Amino acid sequence: MKTVEAEIGIKKDNRKAVVDMLKQLLADEFILYTKYRNAHWNIEGHDFHTKHVFFEEEYGKLEVTVDEVAERIRMLGFYSPGSLQQFLELSQLKENGPDQNDSISFMKVLLEDHQDIITFIRTSIGENAEAHNDEGTADFITGILQQHEEMAWMLRASVKSFK
Repeated sequence: MKTVEAEIGIKKDNRKAVVDMLKQLLADEFILYTKYRNAHWNIEGHDFHTKHVFFEEEYGKLEVTVDEVAERIRMLGFYSPGSLQQFLELSQLKENGPDQNDSISFMKVLLEDHQDIITFIRTSIGENAEAHNDEGTADFITGILQQHEEMAWMLRASVKSFK
């Protein structure tokens, strides 16, 4: 079956450059999602219940984001990576966990990852809009940036007295 080219006013080379960025973002989102799942499953301590619920709410947000990023890649006419091996190869995040299973240890690791993703997205916004003529993706990832900023703020406020 022959594929139909995405004729959306963006040259294929520009779409490919944007998709390469989105593939890394997708991998980062999936790794972070998995790390939140780990925190949800393995949290221990006096605040177990509240943090167990908190981590579940947060990975729920990331699950939606993972799907949206993968679908954005498809909208641009490319296939999304979908294997753990691909995600590990594409991601800038480390597949690490805390030394202990308390909430503060998990939150510090997750905060670092959010900050790395925020920095990556912030540098990608202008490039997508200006260099690759893709204002749609620039707008799309701006929304994701704002989500990560809020999630990072929640973590930062929680670990502030424990630094």
